[in-house]
Amino acid sequence: MLTRTRSHLLALFVSLLGVGIAVMSGFMAGASPMLLGLGFATVPIVAFFFMRFEVAAIGLLVLRSALDPFSGMQLPAAFAIGVSALTLLYVVVQLITKKQVITEKLWWIFATWVILQSLWLVLMFIGGLGSDASQLQTSLREWVRIFSWLMVYLLMLQLKDKVHPEIIVSRLFLALIAPSTIALMQIFAPSLLPPMFGGGGDEYGAIGASISRVNGTLGHPNTFATFLLLFIGLTLWKLGKAKQRLYWLCLLGLLAFFYVATKALFALAMLGVFLLVFIAPKLSLAKIIGGALLFAIAIALFASTEFGQQRLASLTSTPLFNSNIDISRAILLSASDGNSFNWRIAQWTFLLQAWEHQPILGYGLATCKQLTVFDAYAHNDYIRALAEGGIIGFAAFILLFIALFTYLLQIFRTAQPNSKQRNLCLVLLAMLSAIMVGMLTENIWSHTTLFFYLWTLISVAGWQWNQKLVESAEF
Repeated sequence: MLTRTRSHLLALFVSLLGVGIAVMSGFMAGASPMLLGLGFATVPIVAFFFMRFEVAAIGLLVLRSALDPFSGMQLPAAFAIGVSALTLLYVVVQLITKKQVITEKLWWIFATWVILQSLWLVLMFIGGLGSDASQLQTSLREWVRIFSWLMVYLLMLQLKDKVHPEIIVSRLFLALIAPSTIALMQIFAPSLLPPMFGGGGDEYGAIGASISRVNGTLGHPNTFATFLLLFIGLTLWKLGKAKQRLYWLCLLGLLAFFYVATKALFALAMLGVFLLVFIAPKLSLAKIIGGALLFAIAIALFASTEFGQQRLASLTSTPLFNSNIDISRAILLSASDGNSFNWRIAQWTFLLQAWEHQPILGYGLATCKQLTVFDAYAHNDYIRALAEGGIIGFAAFILLFIALFTYLLQIFRTAQPNSKQRNLCLVLLAMLSAIMVGMLTENIWSHTTLFFYLWTLISVAGWQWNQKLVESAEF
């Protein structure tokens, strides 16, 4: 009875979302025809998707990490719409043929949260928010971006009992190929790269010179940093049971090298939190030394560069480390001192002042850039949620993360001790903890690729990890 009810709810859910996606796709295509410019490839893509579903689904995961350099062509947006459409089409076919569509409790919680976010679109359209309908296209684009994560989650659930979860996690490492290749070229051979990858000159220089920040294919160094941290966690997960540890140790060293090369100061704080949570359940001298050594190396490499030294020195000119500077003075200094920390204080202050005028419902999705004189993102996802969604949106945002932690903790406690499933949950809990800290000073919520893979991993973490299939899951 419960299964039948869920099927009916899912059918209704898909029907409503299908209509919504069709309308939204038409609206966005009118605004940017490039979003639907891949129409000629639709038929072969759909045919391959259904003929080789497992291969196509995993292939989509791998492909995502290479798309951000083509944002000017709207390719990531088209990809998000395409993945959503393919997933909805697959669900419709499953329902029509009376086959099972796999969902789980956390997916329904996330789906409810995504639907709740769409209410801000409606409120903006009817003039019920602090911003008018002129911002509707921006808000719609943001909602479609978040909705694509929900569809990726649903798509991965359909692989349950078809593909071993360890195989999926292992195949995710293929997503490192494009970003890592470009990152190496950005450092050692930037002149060989086209401008979209930051090449064409000596901007990056050579090791030891004053180099720019490496971003791989992720568009921005900060985005690349969080992407790398997730894969550092997965590499540590692999090391726990690997037979050939040297391979994974070399990969860990390479990822750590790229991580420092992003020169993201907030990323060091995230790394510290990640390692603390990761080693906490099983404290041992070896793990404490290993974690402390990895963190110390990252700090030392960061501080050894001129850019890193400047970033660390700038902390002394902020209210946090200088009692002679208060918030008002920091705001005044932000206009001329080039200190990104003081700039953040000014941005947060202006956003909170704007929120005071719309405290309940805020201004709508992705409207932060229009709320201050800086025309920039919030650089604090909690303040962003408060300004854009008001108290209601902020509460929903926090509740979503509480649900994530609760879900992963439940799996962690029930999984077999020292099993790969339990260790993966530990990696995800450490990553979520690091994200929660990183959100204090960075736009982590806008890191689309990170959450694309994070929701994939959350999906497979709750599967039944049949130990008999482990041998076939070796990468």
